Amino acid sequence: MKVAIIHDWLTGMRGGEKCLEVFCELFPQADIFTLLYDSSSVSPIIRAMPVKASFIQYLPFALKKYRNYLPLFPRAIESFNLNGYDLILSSSHCVAKGAKKPKNSFHLCYCYTPMRYVWSFFEDYFGAYPFLKKKIVGCIAEKLKKWDLRTLGRVDEFVAISKTIQKRINDIYKRDSGVIFPPVDCEKFILNSSVKREDFYLCVSALVPYKRIDIIIDAFNRCPDKKIFIIGDGNLRKELEGKISSKNIRLLGWVADSELISLNQRAKAFIYAAEEDFGISPLEAQATGAVAIAFGRGGVAETVAPLGSPNPTGIFFYKQESEALIEAINEFEKHTNEFNPAWARENAAKFSRDNFKNNFKNLITKRINSN
Repeated sequence: MKVAIIHDWLTGMRGGEKCLEVFCELFPQADIFTLLYDSSSVSPIIRAMPVKASFIQYLPFALKKYRNYLPLFPRAIESFNLNGYDLILSSSHCVAKGAKKPKNSFHLCYCYTPMRYVWSFFEDYFGAYPFLKKKIVGCIAEKLKKWDLRTLGRVDEFVAISKTIQKRINDIYKRDSGVIFPPVDCEKFILNSSVKREDFYLCVSALVPYKRIDIIIDAFNRCPDKKIFIIGDGNLRKELEGKISSKNIRLLGWVADSELISLNQRAKAFIYAAEEDFGISPLEAQATGAVAIAFGRGGVAETVAPLGSPNPTGIFFYKQESEALIEAINEFEKHTNEFNPAWARENAAKFSRDNFKNNFKNLITKRINSN
């Protein structure tokens, strides 16, 4: 069986790329097709695969400014010649699901979300743009929506990353989908009982608008006695640095895996303010035994057991406001003894890499046998 894996772009190792790693392990002979590819930014597992990039790769400043070429993404993803492939597996949060498939192939789309910046969170991404620029982006978004719907027939089956995305697929695409939760590397993020929790909080997140790092910074500006380390980078970094008014807040950028794991194991608790499609970082923290203090909507609401439930692993706040986050932190500090690191670890283990791989392998085997 000849397999093509379609992934939107390869410029870092975030949640989607961790799923892609497993797809590479399931289909080591597959070819990967992507809009653009920075080999230095991905893991050895992905780097060992044959990767074919689109013409976007060769446009000026593409690796750093590729989002400026968004209007060209549909044409680029459609440019791939997939003739001869029996299985098309798209790993899609943008346009990968719109790749043209051969007549007799089967296209399974693992959907992280329908394009969130055009369908669900346009204002979060572009609300602060000047009027004219926002108007232009809005026109581009409308064209992308029409293309997105027009290419739905190229997908034979959708699989969503969470019940949140399952509902979004149904609402926007009017298509049914199953759910297979993304993998958490529980073998890497381990509970180490010999490591003591220290007096700092941790956040791991891309520094982009919908992650709402601004809420976290504002909350800790107002609580200078509480310390937080924020791991991650993105196009909002300079703006967020300008919002920091207290030395208790440190933006660390991306760090090595060993340091990331160590910080998760030592943090007092993990902070997350985004309305996530799934949210791997809070689960990686739970895998090390950390409590998650998180905005209680979206995928995170499916992966954290809040205080008051059996074997709680976190605390939710329900308004994306710094006041609500501060209240949740104070609530956590009152009830620290009601959390058990083993419960957090057990919860994360439900989303293990092995479970993800087995679920996908079983699904694909079933579909191949029935076609």
